[in-house]
Amino acid sequence: MTTNAHKDFLLSLKNLKLRSRAAFPKLSKAVKEISISQGIQAAYNDLLRAEVIFGLRKPSLAVYDQAFHFIGGAQKYGLTLISALQDQFDITIIANKDVRPRDFFDWYNLDLSRCKIKIIKLPYFEERKAFHLDPAFISNEVKNPFHLISQESGSYDIFVNNSMNEMVYPLSNISVLICHFPERRPKSYFYADHYTYVIYNSRYTAEWIKKKWKFSPHQLIYPPVDMEPGESEFPKKKNILSVARFEPEGAKRQEEMIETFMKLNQEWPEIVTGWKFILAGGSNPGNRYLTKLEEIIAKNPDQNIELKINIPITELKSLYRESTIFWHLCGLRHDDPAEIEHFGMTTVEAMQNKMVPIVYDGGGLKEIVDHGLNGFRVQSKAELLECSIKLLRDEKLIQKLSQSAQEKAQTYSRRKFEARVKAFFDEILKRITSFE
Repeated sequence: MTTNAHKDFLLSLKNLKLRSRAAFPKLSKAVKEISISQGIQAAYNDLLRAEVIFGLRKPSLAVYDQAFHFIGGAQKYGLTLISALQDQFDITIIANKDVRPRDFFDWYNLDLSRCKIKIIKLPYFEERKAFHLDPAFISNEVKNPFHLISQESGSYDIFVNNSMNEMVYPLSNISVLICHFPERRPKSYFYADHYTYVIYNSRYTAEWIKKKWKFSPHQLIYPPVDMEPGESEFPKKKNILSVARFEPEGAKRQEEMIETFMKLNQEWPEIVTGWKFILAGGSNPGNRYLTKLEEIIAKNPDQNIELKINIPITELKSLYRESTIFWHLCGLRHDDPAEIEHFGMTTVEAMQNKMVPIVYDGGGLKEIVDHGLNGFRVQSKAELLECSIKLLRDEKLIQKLSQSAQEKAQTYSRRKFEARVKAFFDEILKRITSFE
């Protein structure tokens, strides 16, 4: 946008607000100059902004995620952000697969009924009947299927890309990329550096944005975690719980944890008697990795291992309240930093419920779990086994660490997340409605 044309546009708007008729021709001229020099989209963005400045409507905000149609921590982040901003903005949720407000309520206990949902199906993935829309499949030899989302982004005052999909070019006046981790290096259709702001979810993610994408992100907002059990105390059961999506590639390391629990049963039966290992998480249809886990458990029915797939939020909360120890090995034997937990929402959820976490020593988990103070960090199945035995033999240690875990988890509460989100978007609103 040319500086002079933009200044003339804002000055004309200011004069119109003061009811100066002389501003009309200047405004028309400024819009025409912007259209010629910067394109129709730039002129349209300024006209959208004028509607907000004059109070003709609420500012519009769109939040896009290519994975809104299944359960995930990143999706919960974006949808909780939406929930916090419903009063301030006219919000549209953009998805690529059919999803309903009722799904969001069932999965995350979020009432987003005041928001519109717009489904934009992408022909490239529809033709391949893909449930998981992976940008990694797209190269320069293929027409960018996400250009449809780019085109849609220009219809809103603010466009938020929650999918960390760097292939979506933002056309809105203000754009925000929420980066949960920079999974791919800059290559085909790389537009992450075109966003007005980049939010990151942990210091670990920020480090890798700088390394991979060669620029510094703008704002740290830790994910929202709202699994507090309430004021009532619930009796704990002898449950070891793991909560993570059943990734087809096995990145969450559920198989390794099952192997560890089976070894615990075989070599230390005197201390593990009565304990159950429960693995809960979401899964896509036709998941071969999940089928493999089911087969392992079916062949060992006496191991006291149970899978909970795509369960509602109410059942998940009950599992958190009742369980005592939490296992999470995402990152074990990783070849790529993206395979380590970028933050670790389920770990914090467990800690909020006074569970003692034993997690992989890497990624965002190092920001959450302080080894020996509120849980343990491990780098192998052997260390997972060692720390678990230490806990199973010492009830007082469980009580001590569980209390410290709950206290640390308050750092990442939903209340604090919403406060940070509102403060951030308040500043954006000031920018949109000012004459600068």
